[in-house]
Amino acid sequence: MVQAFLIKYAEIGIKGKNRYVFEDALVQNIKTAMKRVEGDFAVTKESGRIYVTAKTDYDEEEAVSALQKVFGISGICPVVIVEDTGFEDLAEAVVKYVGETYPDRHKTFKVNARRADKHYPLDSMELNAELGSRILAAYPEMKVDVHNPEISLVVEVRKRIYLYSQVIPGPGGMPVGCGGKAVLLLSGGIDSPVAGYMIAKRGVSIDAVYFHAPPYTSDRAKQKVADLADIISAYTGPINLHVINFTDIQLAIYEKCPHDELTIIMRRYMMRIAEEIAKKCGGMALVTGESIGQVASQTIQSLSVTNAVCTLPVFRPLIAFDKLDIIAVSEKIGTYETSVLPYEDCCTIFVAKHPVTKPVLKSIEKSERHLADVIDDLVAAALETEEVIRIG
Repeated sequence: MVQAFLIKYAEIGIKGKNRYVFEDALVQNIKTAMKRVEGDFAVTKESGRIYVTAKTDYDEEEAVSALQKVFGISGICPVVIVEDTGFEDLAEAVVKYVGETYPDRHKTFKVNARRADKHYPLDSMELNAELGSRILAAYPEMKVDVHNPEISLVVEVRKRIYLYSQVIPGPGGMPVGCGGKAVLLLSGGIDSPVAGYMIAKRGVSIDAVYFHAPPYTSDRAKQKVADLADIISAYTGPINLHVINFTDIQLAIYEKCPHDELTIIMRRYMMRIAEEIAKKCGGMALVTGESIGQVASQTIQSLSVTNAVCTLPVFRPLIAFDKLDIIAVSEKIGTYETSVLPYEDCCTIFVAKHPVTKPVLKSIEKSERHLADVIDDLVAAALETEEVIRIG
């Protein structure tokens, strides 16, 4: 069984004097991710390398799956650790490793030794030659190819010796938490969970806001959103899901405002409330799953009118994605099947038959004045209904 994983990272490596901050964040995020895996693991940083070492039996596939959800990791190398008890023991371990890892040995290979411990009696070139000859002696069907080998066997000589030859792709990106905090407007649809995933990939930690509209939306719809938050929390880390009762605000808008402007006005009040929550929980931006032209509320004119109520920046990671792009990501991260469950959300219940697609800000603000006598109290009451669910 693989004893450890060497964690490779990409963008972090180009950071300057702050690099250790990103490395430390990555170590902490790996520790959090490995809590989802049955077993005991040590996550250590040694000389610019990060290792995840198994201290008990574990499921290797489950461990790799958990690591593939940690942003900041570009590659995962399953490693066998060899104690430095002399070259003969190392050569025996290398031959055994090749035999167990590659049952079909009709392959080309190259040994790539790195002697970080300069006290080791053989230098890198000598290790390459000696270990290569031992592999050829044990498995004559194999051939050396130093330019384009099918197997590149890395032998790192440190305090202990690490053997690996496979690099499993990681998700890339930056460690969550290094890019500040934002609040995601999370619905039960396909788009918003993907937006949360995308923004977290850039190192942003997230809270989420869900607007619930009982009795027009059921508890099953609320649970669906919690389930989506749980799925993406494997990538983003734990999420505080803020549930807001939006029913009275929607009913007031439906009663007092032009019906072709319902979606835009409701969206503007959602953004206002989400911004209040963001300011309270330390969020520095709002995040939505909007994509230009996907629906009436996502034309450039509509997005501009929606933005006008916000003082915080609004990030839209999916702005240039088409629906097939978004679906592909949702399938990859495991949210699609939950997103398409047929439970209503508050937007679909009060949707206009013929919504305005090119709203004018002055016209929308004029319509909102019909709410002037009730809206402040309704917003305050909605914020008082806030329920915070810790997920992940």
